[in-house]
Amino acid sequence: MKKTAGPGRRGRARELAVQALYQKQIAGHDADELLRQFRERPEYARCEQAYFDDAIRAVCERFDALAATVTGYSDRPFDQLDPVESGILVLGIFELESRPDVPYRVVINEAVNLAKRFGSLDSHKFVNALLDRAAPDLRPGERR
Repeated sequence: MKKTAGPGRRGRARELAVQALYQKQIAGHDADELLRQFRERPEYARCEQAYFDDAIRAVCERFDALAATVTGYSDRPFDQLDPVESGILVLGIFELESRPDVPYRVVINEAVNLAKRFGSLDSHKFVNALLDRAAPDLRPGERR
């Protein structure tokens, strides 16, 4: 039986970022505290550390603005979203807005995979639909 490959270094960074953003929402930790804690985890050594560090700093700094953007594409208020879904969505919106080096289709695919792995049963459908609605506005020059 062929073994399927797990996520690459950036995929592992996204997984850790979602866990850190969940922790931010539940425990109220700031970027410095999250970075301190997650850098001590063994998974950190196997992820794209620069991506993780940049994403956590940027998302924590702009969390309210990213949450407002999510709300603009959602049918429900941000505070009614599950913390896992909201963490995935703010990370996805951050990537769409600030990481043009990552194609929008990759951003959406990675977010959907995170929702399948960490979210509730059908959360991946909501994540996919929201980011798919946001992508044309946040990446207007990118081909569809």
